[in-house]
Amino acid sequence: MVIGAGAGLSTAAGLTYAGERFRRYFGDFAARHGFTNMYAGGFFPFSSEEERWAYWSRYIWINRYAPVPSDLYEQLHALVVRKDYFVLTTNVDHCFQRAGFDRQRLFYTQGDYGLWQCSEPCHATTYDNFAVVRQMVEAQGWRIDADGTLREPADGRAPARFIPSSLIPHCPVCSKPMAMNLRSDDTFVEDEGWHAAAARCQNFLARHGGDRVLYLEIGVGGNTPVIIKFPFWRMTAENPRATYACMNPGEAFAPTQIAERSILIDADAASAIGQLVPA
Repeated sequence: MVIGAGAGLSTAAGLTYAGERFRRYFGDFAARHGFTNMYAGGFFPFSSEEERWAYWSRYIWINRYAPVPSDLYEQLHALVVRKDYFVLTTNVDHCFQRAGFDRQRLFYTQGDYGLWQCSEPCHATTYDNFAVVRQMVEAQGWRIDADGTLREPADGRAPARFIPSSLIPHCPVCSKPMAMNLRSDDTFVEDEGWHAAAARCQNFLARHGGDRVLYLEIGVGGNTPVIIKFPFWRMTAENPRATYACMNPGEAFAPTQIAERSILIDADAASAIGQLVPA
């Protein structure tokens, strides 16, 4: 089984980037700058690094280190844990590994909220950001529970929109500003771990290219079809023993060439996977 997961899976798990969850953690930024979702804030031209990292530290914490709102990923893990599987995902929230999936069977193609890199980049190394991000969040007055849940300041004051200048991260090699290890342009760092995961993925696909394989696509939209959707269609077409399954509300479809070997589920992952998990 090859699982291809997109943003729709994490959205179904409760990691929403707009609405109440956005207002709860970013109401102060929204009121000042006018953006209405986390994605927009991620591209906003903040006037200072102190404010930019205040925003990004909250963003990172709630989407990478705080508890996932539901157990959807754990449910999916329970369905596949005894199978020979591999996960290819464009998600950067690390939910698969946090739910117990074998890290040797995961390939995060687009990066990880938990990693920083040089913005230049002057070298191909990434850096864990947990400790510094926690300091940034707490410097704004937020409280972090033992399980990682983020809570507003206990004294009722509004959280600060800036962090101390001393916490702004800089590259340890060239001293340029650090950046998120997220693929958005040609500065994305593919570090040693990225290449090792890519090799494991390619080896798995090659080893099972002619076997009975289920290519299970979950929550993949049309933004980056060349990473998961198109390869899954191609590999299914090339292997008469393969089956393609697509789980996506309003976007579950397949080419006519593989229609007879396709399973199309017009539902979100929470609904569909919930029905598959034994009571």
